Amino acid sequence: MPNSQHLLNEHGELTRRYFLGLSAAAVAGLGIGEAGAAPAPRQQEALTRLEYLTHSENFRNFGRGNPPPHTLPADKRREVGMDRETWQLEVVPDPETDAKVDSPLSRERGTALTWNDLMALAREHAVCYLHVMTCLNVADPCGMGLWEGVPLRVVVWKARPVGNIRRVFYHGYHNDDPKQLFQSSLPFGRVLEDPPGEPPVILCYKLNGQWLSPERGGPVRMLVPDAYGFKSVKWLNRVVLSNLFHANDTYAGGNNDIDTWLKTFARFLSYPKTARAGQPLPVTGLAQVGIAGLSAVQAWLHPAGAPLPADDPYLTKGDWKPAELLGPPAQWGGGLPEGKLPLGFDPKTGKPKEWPMRFALAHWAALLPGVPAGTYALRCRTIDVAGHAQPMPRPFPKSGQNPVHRVQVQIEG
Repeated sequence: MPNSQHLLNEHGELTRRYFLGLSAAAVAGLGIGEAGAAPAPRQQEALTRLEYLTHSENFRNFGRGNPPPHTLPADKRREVGMDRETWQLEVVPDPETDAKVDSPLSRERGTALTWNDLMALAREHAVCYLHVMTCLNVADPCGMGLWEGVPLRVVVWKARPVGNIRRVFYHGYHNDDPKQLFQSSLPFGRVLEDPPGEPPVILCYKLNGQWLSPERGGPVRMLVPDAYGFKSVKWLNRVVLSNLFHANDTYAGGNNDIDTWLKTFARFLSYPKTARAGQPLPVTGLAQVGIAGLSAVQAWLHPAGAPLPADDPYLTKGDWKPAELLGPPAQWGGGLPEGKLPLGFDPKTGKPKEWPMRFALAHWAALLPGVPAGTYALRCRTIDVAGHAQPMPRPFPKSGQNPVHRVQVQIEG
């Protein structure tokens, strides 16, 4: 179960409205009150903190560096370009291949992109979109944000690439120690053109309407919307255009699939660890919406000692019950100021054009039928838009953690 309290706070009102929408008989004894009743003090406290977007300081943090670059003193960050006044970005050809670039953006030439240059481009080209940040090797999302930046291709074109380019690799500040280098890469085509319906790769400088903090990768990080967090390199300062035919990500050395897309999966956020026999069980959770989209969430309560369906490693034959996918929140939160609507939102209504949105989080809830006394395994899973049940069609952890989430519930007589 995710241990970040902010996710619970973001989740509470949506699920409370769901349960209050059920019949009085269905919600009797659940402790959530009658429809229209004032919430209990603990519920009210959670509602006042309710937000869908994660505040910058509340993201679960993963990173590298000794020391971690964001912990450097302010004067050192200014010295190494981790400050808006001193930041520069190089876009150069790979010297080890025959990539052809007519006007490299480089420190040596005095043509590197500066913060002021980026802000000038932002006045015409800035975009923002919702994106859930998730670590490839961790089953819970790190946080959900509204990210703003300039499409990488806009800056790449300023370097005037000519030919012999197949790969773009990039890295950020790494304490000037080659052993600490953390590098990721993308196909050149993904930088230049977005798949239908997908946002662009961006040079990101804002999170939830605020300048990107050093801890979140500021002043500028890469943001790859369809990928896990290792592609969205922090403290970005160098982009290399290469004729290399294969990826050369640092993560590849860790036996990871570095060409994977975000997966769709469900996780529990709240469930009764104990309940009375015959009492309906309210369960709620979140779902990460990956490249495959999301059409449904299901839950299954199974006696812990009973055998599972034979020859069914991914539990496709379980007695899965439908959960309710909840709509977008009324309040987005996260310290978000008024301003430009994200990609995928209707400018007339200010609401998402579709829900759930890919590469974002959705919330869900279910009221499961009561069961006899005993110990039970409670599971949840997603169904994507093609009908694949989690963890399919990509069940292997090297391409992202998406096991069926399992918790234990004790039913007392």
